[in-house]
Amino acid sequence: MRVLTAQWVANAVGGELVADVDVAVTSVVKDSRLAGPGALYVAFVGERVDGHAFAPQAFEAGAALALVSQPVAGPHVLVDDVVAALGRLAKGYLALLRTEGDLTVIGITGSNGKTTTKDLLAQVLPDVVAPEGSFNNEIGLPMTVLRADSSTRHLVLEMGASAPGDLAYLTDIAPLDIAVVLTVGSAHLGGYGSPEALAEEKATLVDGLVAGGVAVLNADDARVAPMAARVALAGKGQHVDTFGTAPDATVRASGLSVERGRAHFDVTADGATARAELTLVGEHHVTNALASIAVARRCGLDLARASALTSAARPLSPHRMALTERADGVWILDDSYNASPESMRAALRALKDIGTTGRTFAVVGEMREMGQSSRAGHEEIGLTAVRLRIDHLLAVGQGARPVYVSAVREGSWGDEAAYVATIDEARAYLDERVARGDTVLIKASHGSGLWKLADELLGVDA
Repeated sequence: MRVLTAQWVANAVGGELVADVDVAVTSVVKDSRLAGPGALYVAFVGERVDGHAFAPQAFEAGAALALVSQPVAGPHVLVDDVVAALGRLAKGYLALLRTEGDLTVIGITGSNGKTTTKDLLAQVLPDVVAPEGSFNNEIGLPMTVLRADSSTRHLVLEMGASAPGDLAYLTDIAPLDIAVVLTVGSAHLGGYGSPEALAEEKATLVDGLVAGGVAVLNADDARVAPMAARVALAGKGQHVDTFGTAPDATVRASGLSVERGRAHFDVTADGATARAELTLVGEHHVTNALASIAVARRCGLDLARASALTSAARPLSPHRMALTERADGVWILDDSYNASPESMRAALRALKDIGTTGRTFAVVGEMREMGQSSRAGHEEIGLTAVRLRIDHLLAVGQGARPVYVSAVREGSWGDEAAYVATIDEARAYLDERVARGDTVLIKASHGSGLWKLADELLGVDA
């Protein structure tokens, strides 16, 4: 982060500076345990914890300033709304950085693949700042912006949406040079009511482009491809690049093959062709890889270099299609960070592709934030597991029970499909059955807590 004065911070957020002397801010933290000399401690008020109570610990650790909505003992900037103030701070800070260097701001949205595509670009682009984990909301995005400094050439931002207006708010904080729309699926559908309303929300990402910016759109998604017309109507000299398997895609994949879950394909753009052989597990990552290559080309990399770096990139964020062989010869495919019907189907197909040396076990939990489509979405996963001939399907938790019920109705019974209520029961089920050569998929929305089972199976300390 570039050094800021406390007065600059107060001016940017429209708050009142309460301090004996002006101090220098060199970092921003929202956890008092991460505070150090020069830190701006942001005191959020959550459902369970009031960050103001931890301001003394932050100052004791060396924090120079606090951003607060009620007075604290120490230098602070007082505002009405800390979340909104953080957004204003990030907006002003990004505008400052743009005056000091050659900065390209890239925003990524989509029902699936945001974090993976962000992680790819973090390994492909030079002098890059990208979110840690899945920082993609009104708190995480500003925190990412504030990690950049005058040497940053590429700022990659993951932009999530749970309700109408979310993306407009985020792109107001960070206007985009490149806007990437991956997919419009069922994730967060509960906040919108229909796929069409969700598509309209995702389309607002391209509204956040600066003049002369570039929209990078998935040509294979019937709800994303039409967003190109929205760019043309904006009349701000913006451009459109598309990616996919469609014959007219700007960056096109062909000759796809899958070897033990990893996709290999040719990439063609502007008459040139390069080879991509992904390290990531799952055929569905072709979409994310093509998006990465398309963005990298716009950032100055040639096709061969963009394809090679994307191919070599590995998973950075936890619980996302991470394939690990345990000491006992059992393979764990951990994709337990989040789930939607689309990503669940993709994970099941990846499990089938990988599990060629032994039996396949799909351990699935609830897919959340699906609204009225929840039951049907879960039932569909049970049908998919049976039709893919997954050897063992285990549904965990009441929210995932329709997966089990639909699998049984489709003809999976006995030991092929099972239901348990708790993670402890799921662990016991697996301990009794899995053997060397078997592959176990763990897949659910993060809020279901099934990631804890993945950690247990892999011996990860809590």
